[in-house]
Amino acid sequence: MPREWRQRLSGFAANVWSMSEDKALTGKVALVAGATRGAGRALAVALGEQGATVYATGRTTRTQVSEVGRTTETIEETAELVTAAGGEGIAVPTDHLEQEQVKALIERIDKEQGRLDVLVNDLWGGEHLIQFEQKMWEIELERGLRILELGVKSHIITSYYAMPLLMRTGNALLVEITDGTAEGNEAYRGMFFYDLAKNAPIRMAFNLSHEIKESGGTAVSVTPGFIRSEQMLETFKTTEETWRDSVGKTAPAEFALSESPYLVARGVAELAADPERARWNGQSLYSGQLAKEYGYTDTDGTLPDSWPFFTKLMRGEDAGDPESYRSRP
Repeated sequence: MPREWRQRLSGFAANVWSMSEDKALTGKVALVAGATRGAGRALAVALGEQGATVYATGRTTRTQVSEVGRTTETIEETAELVTAAGGEGIAVPTDHLEQEQVKALIERIDKEQGRLDVLVNDLWGGEHLIQFEQKMWEIELERGLRILELGVKSHIITSYYAMPLLMRTGNALLVEITDGTAEGNEAYRGMFFYDLAKNAPIRMAFNLSHEIKESGGTAVSVTPGFIRSEQMLETFKTTEETWRDSVGKTAPAEFALSESPYLVARGVAELAADPERARWNGQSLYSGQLAKEYGYTDTDGTLPDSWPFFTKLMRGEDAGDPESYRSRP
């Protein structure tokens, strides 16, 4: 039956969750760094639905707001949704650029749980800093460096402190969330600093895949497609129920191939529950690819296979009709 939490999540429609009802992640502990909204929130809830204890971190709480400036989503609400889904959600306000805060977070997880099985680095929050179609030297340097702090440095700090605890289980999963596949990001991403910020997590996962392989760990990068996050829906002046009406109007034509946060969240939950996930070690994966592999669809019953489309588009090739990349299994 559809779950209550999915109905409460902005950007989600009610959908049947078809993973095993025995809650494959019961007893497992996950840290979703950057779980305030969008993919991060969905990832935390999807892991919780499979029984995991999930530490949800971020900078926006019910009493303070990050530079993103959104008060409508908080880490406390994310934690409540995790618990409502069947896991245990624990909200910990954390600025992942502050080393002492991250160190204290990992020490707390170690003290309270004694283990960490899954680390998801979904740290970002730099949309307000993006300036496409400008040369690197035309962009304010502090703006560009802030993008690298939010999208790269925060991931490095988090992994640095978390990896020793994560490795203790002998079957660790590290997921770097980014924008774009390794193949798709061979094309220029339209802004020097944004390009670096979104390519770095792919390489981070690849590098760490070599360093954790001997102990049985798995490291991958995962990207959603054109995701209908809360912020994106607001930007295009639409809702999850009416988003199709916005295509070509308040939203670009490519929005026809958009997907809910559920698609990538379900994929990461499937990875976490997969005893043979080591076959993915070091790879750059995307939401539609995982959906095809594990046999599920988005909330509307369709399967958007977005990155073959966007890869062609970014190469300047004729990608065709976006809808032709959406199947109806």
